[in-house]
Amino acid sequence: MSIEIRVPALPESVADATIIKWHKKAGDSVTRDETLVDLETDKVVLEVPAPESGVLAEILAQEGATVLANALLGKLNAGAVAAQSAKPASDDKPVSSAAQTEMHLSPAVRRAVAEGDINVQGIQGSGKGGRIVKEDLSKTTTAATNAPMAVAGLRTEERVPMTRLRAKIAERLVEAQHNAAMLTTFNEINMQPVMDLRNRYKEQFEKTHGVKLGFMSFFTKAVVEALKKFPDVNASIDGQDIIYHGYYDVGIAVSTPRGLVVPIIRNAETLSLADIEKSIAASAAKARDGKLSVEEMTGGTFTITNGGVFGSLMATPIINPPQSGILGMHKIEDRPVAENGQVVIRPMMYVALSYDHRIIDGRESVGFLVAVKQFLEDPARMLLAL
Repeated sequence: MSIEIRVPALPESVADATIIKWHKKAGDSVTRDETLVDLETDKVVLEVPAPESGVLAEILAQEGATVLANALLGKLNAGAVAAQSAKPASDDKPVSSAAQTEMHLSPAVRRAVAEGDINVQGIQGSGKGGRIVKEDLSKTTTAATNAPMAVAGLRTEERVPMTRLRAKIAERLVEAQHNAAMLTTFNEINMQPVMDLRNRYKEQFEKTHGVKLGFMSFFTKAVVEALKKFPDVNASIDGQDIIYHGYYDVGIAVSTPRGLVVPIIRNAETLSLADIEKSIAASAAKARDGKLSVEEMTGGTFTITNGGVFGSLMATPIINPPQSGILGMHKIEDRPVAENGQVVIRPMMYVALSYDHRIIDGRESVGFLVAVKQFLEDPARMLLAL
């Protein structure tokens, strides 16, 4: 029986998709629910599984093609057996190590491998079930970067098309700068109180809640409490109207092989530190594997981005429209500061708030950032809502 393989329903506001990889060739055997082809939209990567076991009869849309929802991709002969399967066992060829490795790559990692021309043979996957994750690729590319060039002084260039996600990111960044009166204000935070609290309870916290205690949950809590004090920072502009949100959906920027994505923590004001850490960990894992849905990245009333994980000392983050503010975290660095007339060394972090001056004035922006600073330098304030 011939079964048509079609593009699934695309997420809302997504018009089309690009075929980035077929995992099977015409004539190959497939099993039910095995991934046949990966489609990339400007928001997510979609995997199209085999509806039944059988043989992939033909491929009607090639890699690189742009397709619409419900477009015909290929045909599958359900229940059929591939021709090579009928050969004697002595003629069967073992599955290549490359094919075996390919089965352990998520769409996002496969994309990074293809774009970076990375050889994954011999890489020991550290993910679940031996799955190769982003960190494993990072080790490989670091080693390759340190290798000597084959030809000294060789001047090479390569032109590759932007991925759909990268093109969308570029579009939104330019849009944000054109459509908002964006300014950035800075402050610095003494991280010693949070670090002391974290070091004191991190083992007990992980044993009790099953998740590590990081800095992001403290920042998320501090941001929510500061947003309560300065509701303009949690608002957005719609035409000639200002929309004040009575909830706090905080976006956490996550770097992935495909680009920067921002999963949303819904109703962050109702969550404990443990709930926030679990939500961040789950979203980050799904983002790296290309499994985030559009709904998980849609909305948000404020965003936090952490350039400090890459070593950034100071930067000016760009607003994520239609939001009016974004908080940039940076690396923690020991610096001399004055305390009670004495110069002491403290772990300090620069923080930046980029905001839309059309809705947020200097008083509110500075006050918001000072509130975040106070909550983190005296975490008891968050518990007492002071």
